[in-house]
Parts: sequence; C-alpha cells; structure tokens
Amino acid sequence: MNKASRDHTLITGARVIDPKSNTDKVLDVRIKDGVISQIGHSLSPDGAGHITATGLILTPGLIDIMVKTGEPGAEQRETLASAGLAAAAGGITTLVISPQTEPAIDDPAMVDFILRRGAEKASVHIVPAGGLTKDLKGELLTEIGLMAEAGAVLFSNGDQPVGSASVMKNALSYARGMNALVSNRPIEPDLGKGGVMNAGDFASRLGLSGIPAVGELIMVERDIALAEASGTTVLIDQLSTGAALDAVRRAKTRGVKVFCSASIHHLTLNELDVGDYRTFARLSPPLRTESDRMALIAGLVDGTIDALVSGHDPRPAEEKRLPFSQSSLGATGLETLLSAALSLVHNGDAKLPEVMAAVSFSPARMLGLDTGVIEVGKPADLVLFDLEKPWVCNANKLRSKSKNTPFDGRRMQGRVLMTFVQGVCVFDDRS
Repeated sequence: MNKASRDHTLITGARVIDPKSNTDKVLDVRIKDGVISQIGHSLSPDGAGHITATGLILTPGLIDIMVKTGEPGAEQRETLASAGLAAAAGGITTLVISPQTEPAIDDPAMVDFILRRGAEKASVHIVPAGGLTKDLKGELLTEIGLMAEAGAVLFSNGDQPVGSASVMKNALSYARGMNALVSNRPIEPDLGKGGVMNAGDFASRLGLSGIPAVGELIMVERDIALAEASGTTVLIDQLSTGAALDAVRRAKTRGVKVFCSASIHHLTLNELDVGDYRTFARLSPPLRTESDRMALIAGLVDGTIDALVSGHDPRPAEEKRLPFSQSSLGATGLETLLSAALSLVHNGDAKLPEVMAAVSFSPARMLGLDTGVIEVGKPADLVLFDLEKPWVCNANKLRSKSKNTPFDGRRMQGRVLMTFVQGVCVFDDRS
C-alpha cells in the first residue's frame, strides 16, 4: 500500500459507515484537496495514493467533547500537542477543550489563544469550550456572545457544576439570544461534598465516603426545568445514572431542548472496578452500579445519549499514587475511546452504527460542526480501523503525557489503523 497523499487518496473496499445517511456497505471513497470528492464502487485510482481497505471499517472521525488538557498552566499533565497525538491514535479528529485551564478559557483572548495554539501544535482540530462563569466560580456570567464570535462552540464550567439556580437561569436566558449551547455537569454540590466514590454497600465495605446518585438526578431535573422555562438548549454533561437518564428521556419526549453525554468509562466499567482502592478508577462522576451501566447502554442504543465521550482528564503519577481519598480525580481516554466503545459491539450490547453515531455525527450536529459525516464535499475527517484486531492496553505506551487509564492491562478488540484530518493522514499504524 502506498502512503496516502493529501491531494489525492483513494480508499477502496472498506465497509463504510455513515450515521447521517444510515449507510453501511462496502464502498470506495476518494479524497481530494482535503474533502471527500467521490463515493462509489470500483473507482479508478487515477494517480491517487491507493489504500486497499478490504475487511476494514471507514467512518467519520470521532468528535470528543469536554476534553481536559494541561495547557495552559499545567503542561506536565498534557499539552495540546500531546493530546493531538493521542487523539489521532484513537481516531479522534476534533477535540473540544474544557475551559478548566490556568487561566480559565473565559474571555475572547483565551478562546483565540486555544484556537491558534491548537492550529500550530496539534494534528487534529482543536476547538475551545468557553467558561460559563468568570474563573469558573459559578457566580458572574462571562461574555458568551463575544466568546462565541471568537470561536467557542459551547459554554460550561467544566467539571465544576453551576450550583446556583439563579445563575444557571440567567445563563440560559442570556445564551438563548445567541443560540449558544450551555452545558453543566450534574453534580449537586452539597450532597456530593466529601464523597470519593458511588454511595452504596461497596463504598461502605471499603470505608470510603459516597456520592449519592440522587444528587445527579436533582441537578438534571433542575437544569431541564430551567431549559424548558427559557426555551434554551442545555447539554447535561457526562451523566452517570439510570435515573438521570430517564429524566432526560422524559424531557426529550415532551419537546425540551436537552442533550446529554456520557463517558465511555461509565458504559464499560462500574463501581466494582474500584476494586482494591484503584485510584485510576476514581473519576468524576464516580463509577456507578452495574444497573446504571446497563441503563446507559440502553440510552446509547435508543438515542437518548447524544454523545459518547472519553472523559479525558490526564493526571501524572504523583497525583494518582496516593491513598484513594487523596488521589486526584480523572482518567485519560483519548486512545481508548473507540476500542472501549467497540467492546459494546463485540459483547452484543449495541450495533456498530449506533456506537459510531454517538461518537461522530450526533456530537457534530449538536455543536453545529461541518464534520461527522461521509458525504461528497464534506471535510475528509475520517478513521479507518480494524474491528477485530486484538491488543492489550499498556498505559506506558499511551501517547498522552499522563498514563492514568483504568483500562491498563485490559485486552481490547478493535484498533485504529489510520486517521485523516482534512485529507491528511495524521496517524498510520498499518504495519
């Protein structure tokens, strides 16, 4: 196979899955000048770099929402460059960067900095989420309109919830006039205070303080009610419980403008994976019960969950090699998002097109991006992967600067072989 060219590449014989058009068939796809120029059968190479993809899957590149990096302010955790390398290896072509940086992304200048820095240093698209409140303190609203003009694609406090109902109400009212997407992490601040894992029998046996599931439900119901009253769209960011998912499902049924996302960790792991105080499994939100995990899978299948995300939150070893209650929250996830999601397919829990919709077309539609599709004239942001290829996750070999993955040592099935961003091959692991 010849090396792919930016100007003219032909991928032949791949099983093409395009969630937007419900395409799932063997096709040839031609890339020219950064866009998809032709889709069909038995296309002529015609001087193109030719990639024979028989037996492989070709889908839109993944779009990962609310990714944490350390840049600026904590580059030892992750830089935009290292995050871009990890993303490309995981088939992710667009990263939405959380505003939780130092300083926070809470004004147009910071939005512009992330856009410029990402374009200079990263191999994938980098777009920022703007801070919803100043310094992410949950008190004073930011200039949402100016940040939207500068290029912010949504507005959030990161994993710090907006605890004040009045502030959230004002934010939604303000955002409505600009058609801006407001996101909130559903954590009730008082009920979750001091908790380090899911509340329940297992936490009690470990002697660890718990975070009750009802706190998530309370915040989800509050934000749904405020969104319904204001007519503004809200994104429930990384919910983790079946009860909260049911609330979103009911709201969608009655026409409320609500989206929701879930982390792949919460669809593939549960509270028992904390095991013997495994700090790599200390996450925000915490891993929940097996019944919650199965409820989230059902929400993915029926479309209630709009975006499946990596929950990428890099933390160096010194922040994780501590007693469980003292360790930092978070896990890396860029390189494992797709392979972990494919485990749902291999286990018979979900169909491949359902999974791919949640990591590509649905988040693109939510954010108003011109990607997430395989369509003539659209950007050639694509991933080619082997659905069956086995591999073992070795944290030390991850491209992220931090190695805190709960999947370390796990046998995975399904591996990215090539990733294209605007027709450029930014990752190639076909050897």
